[in-house]
Amino acid sequence: MDTQPTDPTPSVDAAPAPGGHERRLHPWSWLFVLLQQLRQFLVPLAVLVFVGGRAEDGYLLWSLVGVAALVAAAVWQYFTYRYRVDEDRLVVRDGLLERNVRQVPFARIHNVTLHQTLLHRAFGVAEVRLESAGGTKPEAEMRVLPMVEAMALERLIRSRGAASAAPGADAGAHGVDIADAGEGRVVLTLPFGELVRLGLASNRGMVVVAGAFALAWQALPDRIMTGLVREYAGQAVGYAGNLVHGAAARVMALAALVVLALALLRLLSVLLALTQYHGFRLLLEGRRVTVERGLLTRLRTSVSRRRIQAWTLHEGLVHRLLGRRSVQVDTVGGSGEDSEQRSLRELAPIATPAACDALVRDVLPGAAWPPVGWRRLHPRAWQRLALPGALLAAIVAAAACWHFGPVGLVALAWLPWSMFAARRHAGHAGYALDERLLAVRGGWWSRYWRFAEIDKIQALRLEQGPLDRAFGMATLWLDTAGAKPTSTPLRLRFIAVAEARALHRRLAADLAGMPLRW
Repeated sequence: MDTQPTDPTPSVDAAPAPGGHERRLHPWSWLFVLLQQLRQFLVPLAVLVFVGGRAEDGYLLWSLVGVAALVAAAVWQYFTYRYRVDEDRLVVRDGLLERNVRQVPFARIHNVTLHQTLLHRAFGVAEVRLESAGGTKPEAEMRVLPMVEAMALERLIRSRGAASAAPGADAGAHGVDIADAGEGRVVLTLPFGELVRLGLASNRGMVVVAGAFALAWQALPDRIMTGLVREYAGQAVGYAGNLVHGAAARVMALAALVVLALALLRLLSVLLALTQYHGFRLLLEGRRVTVERGLLTRLRTSVSRRRIQAWTLHEGLVHRLLGRRSVQVDTVGGSGEDSEQRSLRELAPIATPAACDALVRDVLPGAAWPPVGWRRLHPRAWQRLALPGALLAAIVAAAACWHFGPVGLVALAWLPWSMFAARRHAGHAGYALDERLLAVRGGWWSRYWRFAEIDKIQALRLEQGPLDRAFGMATLWLDTAGAKPTSTPLRLRFIAVAEARALHRRLAADLAGMPLRW
């Protein structure tokens, strides 16, 4: 439950000022540190309490001793953690026996994340994470600060300590919520209808169910999981069989159960989308891009525009049926254990194609998007794309004929589909290049557009395999900072060799004549 601010103008002492004195965390910060530690040690403590034996054996006492040690460590951290805001940096000091002092220049901070759970919002506090490029851990993690200080600190970092920052001018007093503390121009919001479309177009429900199943399979013995699967599968089949009689009717009943399960998964996806993206807002605040989202857990993530390294526009089959796309970006930042969840990655989880194009032009003023002219791939690119599927169909058909006889030739029915799909992929694929952007597009059922500013490209690689040489084509790979392993690669596939070499020379010359921007 959110607490509304009682005083719209916070006191000057509540907001950190450049060159000020050292400040502590929130007085209740030790509680949040304790809860975080208990999450890590929950399983061992539960084993001691419930599996360890009788109370007189001492296991319960050892559990209480462990909890007391965690409480002492949390309180210790509160009394030893200090931070100070200087003109151009943040100074963090912690530790008692082993003292640590970290100086974090504002210019080094690339991503600022404010995180609020329901408990944070009840206490009017937020967790602040400051991340830099390439770091595996945050430069500073403050668990927790009063909301007014967290917002003021974010503004100071955003303005790089400029004298006109005026920290705390717009933040509320104790109990202010992230959603109420935003500034800048709102570029995109997601009303209820868009969140429902997002749930329908995503597979978040399937991911959650699959993850829960995998976790249960690892946690429970194999025989128990096997028995549960057989039991519930048998019950489903038996229920379908009792409803109707006859083989065809039973098949239809099982198909109906499958459709019902898929519908429930989509419903779960819609609920997850409503929870994760409730109150979504994309804001432009000077040189920074800020995203706010979340119903139960509220996230506010801010990153400088020039930290965005590459863009991906994506639309799956359901997106196309709904007339929607999504926009994701690669940003330079840390790669900690939960950076994927808290980093700014989705600028538009779902939006109309026109809104996505307008968003790109807003964040990259002066960029020509969408490109005027797309260049096609090599004329024989569809043959190169169809070749792996044709070879696979021939191998499967040969193996099936050897094992089953002439009926195995049915596997060759894959050939027409493989060629049709290759033509469709090659027909949509292409690339565009101007003075500022290099873009590629591809896909058929699921389409994508990926592009980057030329001065953000950090490496070039011209690749030509045996098949490529036989077809007279090559692939040009381009690397940017911040790309995740799951990101769509930025590559120009199956273009003529002479064209690929000319592009390689041009881009190499452009990169040699300009400094790489991070």
